[in-house]
Amino acid sequence: MDDSWPTSADGEHRETGVDLHLDLPPGSSHGRRAGLERALRDAVRDGRLAPGSRLPSSRRLAAETGLSRGTVKAAYDQLTAEGYLTARQGSGTVVAARPQGPSSAVPGKPAGTRPPRHDLRPGSPDVTSFPTSAWLRATRRALAAVPSAAYDYGDPRGSVELRSALAEYLGRTRGVVAEPDRIVVVSGYVQGLALLTGVLGGSGAGPDGRGGPVVGMEDPGLPFHREVVRRAGGRVVPVPVDERGAGADLPRMDAVVVTPAHQYPTGVTLHPARRHALTAWARASGGLVVEDDYDGEFRYDRQPVGALQGTAPDHVVYLGTASKTLGPALRLGWMVLPPHLVRPIAEAKLYSDHHTGTVGQLTLAGLIADHAYDRHVRAARLRYRRRRDLLVDRLAGAAVGTGVRVRGIAAGLHALVGLPQGGPDEAAVLRRAAAEDLAVGTLGAHWHTADATGRPQGLIVGYGTPGEGAYPAALAALGRVLRP
Repeated sequence: MDDSWPTSADGEHRETGVDLHLDLPPGSSHGRRAGLERALRDAVRDGRLAPGSRLPSSRRLAAETGLSRGTVKAAYDQLTAEGYLTARQGSGTVVAARPQGPSSAVPGKPAGTRPPRHDLRPGSPDVTSFPTSAWLRATRRALAAVPSAAYDYGDPRGSVELRSALAEYLGRTRGVVAEPDRIVVVSGYVQGLALLTGVLGGSGAGPDGRGGPVVGMEDPGLPFHREVVRRAGGRVVPVPVDERGAGADLPRMDAVVVTPAHQYPTGVTLHPARRHALTAWARASGGLVVEDDYDGEFRYDRQPVGALQGTAPDHVVYLGTASKTLGPALRLGWMVLPPHLVRPIAEAKLYSDHHTGTVGQLTLAGLIADHAYDRHVRAARLRYRRRRDLLVDRLAGAAVGTGVRVRGIAAGLHALVGLPQGGPDEAAVLRRAAAEDLAVGTLGAHWHTADATGRPQGLIVGYGTPGEGAYPAALAALGRVLRP
């Protein structure tokens, strides 16, 4: 086989510096050749050497293993003949492409699935509008200004630069009482919810005397968040949601999680009387209100509703993220905590992942400080409002039949499209959507119990996910699905 090394422009051989760890058995030269073949073969089979991985030259591997170069070349030749390796002129020896065997599905990403042609699933923003240029400028400024100590392990609460910027921004735009020392930066809402559940669980038995904190969660609500609480040791109890938001008759519990600005998935805004009832319950019982400020920045028909936390900062935990305003991949979120929870949450964060990545924090702090973040949010608000208006207009003009109502459209990135009684149910509509290669959510998937008898049915339509060019076609597909 050709075992040539990559060559430089002047024709001299150039070592690529590839490292390779192999456990070789001792023995004779012939036995060690077989051992080398077996070690390489096993590394390819179990995935430690992925297709396309470059192997060391025979000269280098011989020097590192104590084998002769002829022995290494013979092993490479044998594995090339078996189809495990391939030799490329000027590129050395690489692992050959292998047929794909069965693989485990990643949670939330079923194996073998492809993205739908029309994606109106809720929960994500239009990531094609990510402010790349502004982010790059802020990153350059941040890296040019920070001391080298910023690249070391950081404060588990988060960088002081971001916490200070968030304190100003959240107070100014959301009415949050947020001194920097009361903020803990987390890697998104899910981590914040899990940390809080774990800390509440460490305080002893729940209010009913059993182990684990009792956490009230809106019904309907996101099933994934309920599972996060359960896996962190909590016990979930439903809190019914009606046209005024989360119910006022609260069961005995340690905490209640609510989405006051724009309830998910119904889209209702928590009524002022319910807001007062929640904070009164927290003061009287010692329980916590956990405010998920879902879609808080995106209100379209009037001024945004201020955060609940501002009315009872010692009894409300405020959770926000950059996932909807910028993108979920940044993994940047924040908790504004009552004073007595700052230390235990910071300690839990320390032993969870030590700290959230510092460079992203410094970049976001810069975006907030020079108001580029404000400008991006305002532009996104206008863009999503146009999408919301187009959704309402298209469904009204598509003659989708009586009884179809679009609700929850005052804010956010999704709408609830109610299905009429006596018409197709959610399962039938989903079958029609599949025929159109359209993905949407359903209200039925969000109830705490599977029994849907007597409950309203509807589609949860996200208008944040598609790019600008793909959105009109997705709405046309939705109109065809709902048309009688």
